[in-house]
Formats: sequence, C-alpha cells, structure tokens
Amino acid sequence: MSNNEKKEFSKTHINWYPGHMVKTKRQIIEDVKLVDIIIELLDARIPVSSQNPDIAEITKNKKKIIVLNKCDLADERQNKKWVEYFKEKNITAVLTDANSGKGIEECVRKIEKIMEEDLKGQAQKGRIGRKIKAMVLGIPNVGKSSFINRISKKTSAGVGNKPGVTKQKQWIRINEKIELLDTPGVLWPKFESEEVALHLAFTGTIKEDILQRTEIAYYLVKFLIENYPKQLCERYKLTEEYIREQLENQERPENENIYEIFLEIGKKRGCIISGGNIDEEKTARILLDEFKNGKVGNITIEKVK
Repeated sequence: MSNNEKKEFSKTHINWYPGHMVKTKRQIIEDVKLVDIIIELLDARIPVSSQNPDIAEITKNKKKIIVLNKCDLADERQNKKWVEYFKEKNITAVLTDANSGKGIEECVRKIEKIMEEDLKGQAQKGRIGRKIKAMVLGIPNVGKSSFINRISKKTSAGVGNKPGVTKQKQWIRINEKIELLDTPGVLWPKFESEEVALHLAFTGTIKEDILQRTEIAYYLVKFLIENYPKQLCERYKLTEEYIREQLENQERPENENIYEIFLEIGKKRGCIISGGNIDEEKTARILLDEFKNGKVGNITIEKVK
C-alpha cells in the first residue's frame, strides 16, 4: 500500500446497488402478505450492519424472530448480550449455527411460542389445525440457504400450492405446525456509512472488489489491535510488546504504525516477493479469509452499546 493509498476510507466509493434489487424488494413486499411470521437472519458478528433497513419497513406489521446466525464465529459473551438487547426491545432472538444445526430446534420452538396465542384465537373461530406460515429474510451470505436446509431437515419437501394465491408459491413443511414460504427473500445490504461497508467487507458479505482488499485488511488489523489483540498475536505469532512498540512509535503517524504491523503479518506468513518486499495482496487475502472462517478466534465486530 503506497502512501497515496493510505487515504481516508471515506474517500472510497461505495455507491453500489444491484439492478435486480428493486424487483426483489417488490416480490418480498407481496410475499410478506402471505405469512404470519418473519424469520430475519443476521450475522451474529455484525447484528447491526447485517440488518437491511428495508426489512424493518416491509415487515413492521408482522410478528418477527431474529436469528443470530454464525454464532460459532462470534464472541460468546457478546452473543448473550445481543440476545438480551433484542429481548429488551420485545423481539425474540435465537443464536444459531446453521452449518452444525445448533439452535435450529430452539428456533422452531420459539416460532411456535410466538404464534401460540394467534393459533388459539383461530381455533376458537373454528379454524383448527391451521399452519403457521413463515418466511426467511436476510441479506446475502448470512447463511439463509444453510438455515432453510437445516430447519426443513434438508428434505425441502413441498406441501403443495395454496389455493387462491395468484402466483403459485412453493411451501416447505418444517413440521406438523409450520410451513415456510420458499422465496428468494434476499435484500442486498445498504451502505448506511463507511463503517457498515467495512463490517460487511470484513465478514465477506460484500465482495472484496467493491472495496480495495488491502484497505479492508488494514482496517481489520486496526480493529483487531484495538479490540482483540490477544487473538491477533496468537494467530500471527506476534507479541503484545511488539504491537505496543509499533503503536508508540512517535516518528510515524498512527496509520503507518498499523501498516507496519500488517506488513509484519505478511512477513510471518511468508508473503515475500522479490527484493524482500511484502506481497500486500496475498497478505490481505490471508487475513480476510482466516477472519471470515473464524481462524483468528471468536470475534464480534459490533458490540452492544
């Protein structure tokens, strides 16, 4: 990263809006009318940045359950705090790891509990045995497909098309009480701020070609130094004393001190090219891939304030 590249992140262009977003949003607005409850999937590491504000608007009159997926990659203490945070807002939140199946059964139980009163009311009106109709919403890469496969026990067994619905919809049977509307249900992330864009980039929610990979990695190193120095040192064979010495170097501005630590990580990982220089792209790729896959440790980027 040259000196010219050590610029403020705010100067990076993040105006990105896929063309099919409008069509997807319109489809979701129609589909929401068919369901009783929304299952909103968030990334447990970034519960704020992985929330698309459109989802809150579209689903404001619906019952909702928040699923904090990828909880196995996040800080366990922060996971508990986020569940409490949503509870204080009268929103049920469940921690899940769709890859292993952790939390899926609890999610099913919570959906049934949330809908319990409504079903009793329906039964009193003679509508006995009415199924709970649910829908999963989330931005890309929060684990929606894995979640649906887990909650439907990978059978994806359709229960037929509903009469009276203009467009034919496929419903997936979850159990004897719940059916899931099988729709794309994906809204793309919105960059409400540079910070949100960075958080989405750290976790791989947005592709690295939207932002400069080396720049993303630089800010990830900065975040880890400030919040999880022990995990950073353990993963990349650094000492906390070395980190402290770099940060206290008064001869360089702070961004150059952090950049030196970034280069040292590249050196430790053998990312060396001709002339003894560090291959910054390779270093950045290693850092981001290992962070996304949880190899740096259980880390939550957005903490409860």
